[in-house]
Amino acid sequence: MIADPPTFVTGLVCSGAGDRYGANHIRGLSDAGWPLLVDYDLDGIAASVDRDAVSGRPPGMWRYREFLPVRTRDNIVSLGEVETPIVSLPDVEQRLGSRSVLVKDESRLPTASFKARGMAVAVSMAKELGLTRLALPTNGNAGAALAAYGARAGMEVYVFCPEDTPEVNVREIALHGARVWRVNGLIGDCGKVVQAGADEMQWFDMSTLKEPYRIEGKKTMGLELADQLDWDLPDVIFYPTGGGTGIIGMWKAFNELEALGWITKKPRMVAVQAEGCAPIVKAWAEGTDHAEPWEGAHTIATGIRVPAAIGDFLILRAIRQSGGFAIAVSDEAINRAQAAAAQRDGLLMSPEGAATLAAFEKALASALIDPDDQVMLFNCGHGLKYPMPPSDQTLDHIRPIDFAAMAAGRADVSG
Repeated sequence: MIADPPTFVTGLVCSGAGDRYGANHIRGLSDAGWPLLVDYDLDGIAASVDRDAVSGRPPGMWRYREFLPVRTRDNIVSLGEVETPIVSLPDVEQRLGSRSVLVKDESRLPTASFKARGMAVAVSMAKELGLTRLALPTNGNAGAALAAYGARAGMEVYVFCPEDTPEVNVREIALHGARVWRVNGLIGDCGKVVQAGADEMQWFDMSTLKEPYRIEGKKTMGLELADQLDWDLPDVIFYPTGGGTGIIGMWKAFNELEALGWITKKPRMVAVQAEGCAPIVKAWAEGTDHAEPWEGAHTIATGIRVPAAIGDFLILRAIRQSGGFAIAVSDEAINRAQAAAAQRDGLLMSPEGAATLAAFEKALASALIDPDDQVMLFNCGHGLKYPMPPSDQTLDHIRPIDFAAMAAGRADVSG
C-alpha cells in the first residue's frame, strides 16, 4: 500500500496583516482581504529529506511533495505533469553576444501551459476540502487548466473569458466539459461575474490569489528549476507577469530553499509586461507598493493583460528583494521576438513567452543586465494556442512550376 505524502503545512498566513489561519478549512482571502500564503515547517522538511533524495525521485512536480499542501494521496489530481525542459537559444546568444540564454518551456505541461501546475494543486486541495463546484475568470489558459483538472476530479466548472480570448482556449475549455461564457469586458469584469454569482451558485472562486493553493503549484517551477540546474540558480529570470502567481510562487520557493540551505544564490527577478498593460512596471518605477489599475489595457499577449493584480505588492516585493526590475515591451517587439525564436532557434513561444525574449533584448541593450549573466526566460504556454500570421500561398501542380521564383522567395511560382 502506498503511503500518504508527508505534510509539513503549519497553517495559512495573511500576506498583508500576518494573521494565521488553520489549513484544513475552506478559505479564500484573509479576514483583512489579503491573499493567504501556505506556511511550512521547514525544520521538519530538513529533518525528513535532503535535496539529493528529492533529485533521485521520478521527475515531475509531485517529487516535491514535502513542499506541497496535499495531505492524502487519493486526493492528488494529476494529468501526468512532466518535468519541463530547459531549451537553449544559440542564435540569440550569438546574435546578441550573451553568454547563456535559456528557456524554461512550460508549454510541455498538460493543457500546454504553466497553469497546469497551479490547477493541479488547487483542484487537489479543492477535492481534499470537499468542494464540488468551481468558478474562474480567465484570459484563457487558466480556464483550460481548471476545466481539465476539474473534469478529472468530477467537479462542476464555470469559466468566464474576455470576449477576445483566443478561440482555441474557449473551445478547449468547452470540450473539457466546463460551462464557458465570453464576457464583453476584460478579466476584471469576468471576476465581477464570479463574485456576483457566488451566493446563488455556491461556487468557490478560483481567481488568482483568491485561494491559497494555486501559488503552491506555481512554486514548483522554482523548485524544479533549482533541481535541474544542480541547485545553482541563474543570475536573472525574466517572467511574463499578469496576475503574478508565477513570480510570487518562485520567489517563495527560493526563500524556502535558501532557508533549508539547499541553495546559496537567488536570481534577480524581472517582471515582464506589455506596454499596453503595464501597471507593475509603472508602480516599480514610481517606488510604490501597490499598482494603480491600468486604463484601456490592450496587448496581443492576452495572458499578461491584467489591469489590476490583487497580489501586486507581492510581485513588487519579490522584484525589489531580489534586486530585479520590471520592464514593458511593445506588441511589435513581441511579434519580432516570437518570429525570431521560431525561425532561428525552432522554438514556438506564446506571445507572453516571446515578451520575455523581447524584454531580455531591451534590458541587454539598456545595460540593465550583463552579457555574462546566465539568463532564464519562461515560456508559459504553447504558441499553437494563439492566432498566428496567415500563410496563404498556393500552388497549381498541373501548371509549370517556377522553381527559381520559389528559391527567390516569391509567392507566385506557378507558370
